[in-house]
Amino acid sequence: MPLYEYYCEPCNGIFEELRPMREASDPVPCPVCYKDAKRIMPTSFAAFTFRDGYPRRIPDDGKYWHLGKKVSKLVTHARPNEHPEVNKPEPKKRKTKGEKQELQDMKELAAKRELVDLYGNEIKPEEVPQVVEQGRVVRKGTPRGL
Repeated sequence: MPLYEYYCEPCNGIFEELRPMREASDPVPCPVCYKDAKRIMPTSFAAFTFRDGYPRRIPDDGKYWHLGKKVSKLVTHARPNEHPEVNKPEPKKRKTKGEKQELQDMKELAAKRELVDLYGNEIKPEEVPQVVEQGRVVRKGTPRGL
């Protein structure tokens, strides 16, 4: 049912009433003085409409709303209830010069067969980045069985 505004002349009051559309123009008793009040045009207007499946405020500024936050474009693919502008993924961590140099030194030690893990297993040069990424303990030493 729509919400209509009514004006009561005797008490000079404006009030709202939920009524069926067919009864919209009929007078309504005032909640203060119980005299009949006539329907008027709305004194305030706030609208929220859906366009392209997303809610938009009126007047329209060309932006969309996603879970109460303003976004500039529609979501085309994402997980449910997520928007790329609202739920930004964390960027990949970049290695510093020192970390890159340390990896290079470890690869050189592995090429000389002087790099082992915590249990004394030999680490090959191509395995060094994966081992470090996994957080395994790496140290200088001779492999078991040599």
